[in-house]
Amino acid sequence: MRVLVTGGAGYIGSHTCIELLNNGYEIVVMDNYCNSSPDVLKIVETLTNKTFPIYECDMLDYDGFEKIFKENKIDAVIHFAGLKAVGESVGKPLEYYHNNLVGTINLLRLMKQYEVYQLVFSSSATVYGMNNTAPFNEDMPLSTTNPYGTTKLMIENILRDLCFADKNWKVALLRYFNPIGAHQSGLIGENPNGIPNNLMPYIMKVAVGKLPCLSVYGDDYPTPDGTGVRDYIHVCDLAAGHLKALEKLPQIDGAQAYNLGTGKGSSVLDVVHSFEKASGKKVNYQIAPRRPGDIAECYADVSKAKNDLGWQAKYGLDEMCRDSWNFIKNK
Repeated sequence: MRVLVTGGAGYIGSHTCIELLNNGYEIVVMDNYCNSSPDVLKIVETLTNKTFPIYECDMLDYDGFEKIFKENKIDAVIHFAGLKAVGESVGKPLEYYHNNLVGTINLLRLMKQYEVYQLVFSSSATVYGMNNTAPFNEDMPLSTTNPYGTTKLMIENILRDLCFADKNWKVALLRYFNPIGAHQSGLIGENPNGIPNNLMPYIMKVAVGKLPCLSVYGDDYPTPDGTGVRDYIHVCDLAAGHLKALEKLPQIDGAQAYNLGTGKGSSVLDVVHSFEKASGKKVNYQIAPRRPGDIAECYADVSKAKNDLGWQAKYGLDEMCRDSWNFIKNK
């Protein structure tokens, strides 16, 4: 089975490529490297001792995108590609709507044209909005608080409509919670360009002295230590979830959503202290005002993924922090 991985050089995409190759799948990777590097794919080839076709291409380049389908017999797609920074999306809504929606529609048009009907979509827990109470389950009402999240929800709706209109389509909507960690080799992990948007890369850069201090947004939430609680999941567990979803696609009826998380919340300070223990480094932090749109607790009900996909997370917070440190300490 040959799988097209869009955004395959990215943080989650690259780990999923390793998982696919190590389990006997053939892959074709597409990425425009706007927030990644082609060097990552060389490491994927080294770690798996396998080579694969790689296309430097933007989703908005329809002709370039079609070349991939013309030159390769694709059986299924895992769709990671897209702009993904919540804060940036608030300041650049048109860019996010244009890139994420038009790019995905281009992909779906090509899949239909070349009769590729199996898709695993990289969605997000942001689709649960601010009005649900944790743990979040897949049947809760959906809403969003930022353009990035809205693009994820709009794409989910497009895919549901597509599945309703044409029963050939089989789609898994994977709603990620908070991916952290790195490959156990220490060779690939999350290392974004510029100032990080996510907690763990920021902590890592403070620990190695590249940034002076972590801002903790709010310490007066109704949580055990007052800081926000999130469901952090090891990126390798997340990658394994994609493999399980891919295996399940032939039995899926239409579009099915699955939460990928641990089902357990950890606070910001839990992550800081666990990372300090793993690294032996002090992580300087300061308390800052709450951010608009942040909720106190966000963690998953993961029973559907366990029951339907036979998947559950294996790694805990200490292992996530250990692997993150193993990756960043040599950078």
